[in-house]
Amino acid sequence: MVKCHTMQEVRREIDRIDRALVKLLAERLTYIEQAGVIKGDRNTVRDEDRIEDVVEKVVREGEAQGLPRSMAEPLWRMLIEKSIDHEFTVFDAKKRTA
Repeated sequence: MVKCHTMQEVRREIDRIDRALVKLLAERLTYIEQAGVIKGDRNTVRDEDRIEDVVEKVVREGEAQGLPRSMAEPLWRMLIEKSIDHEFTVFDAKKRTA
């Protein structure tokens, strides 16, 4: 972590982190897309047990890294919901092209 002394420095570091987050989220999305191709049943796209498992892992890691549950949990729940929406799109597209 860089110790910033000006708002310009703070903004530069936030922008750097945002670029890294976008790269990681794009990589994560490629796995969501693979899941949409691999799954054979549309009813398996949404997996409540897996959702809770992912959220709990993220919350634990967040707490270890100084990210409060009040921020980590809603962020990941939204990310998961958007990911599921995308996976449904991929799954449905697969069926149209089969």
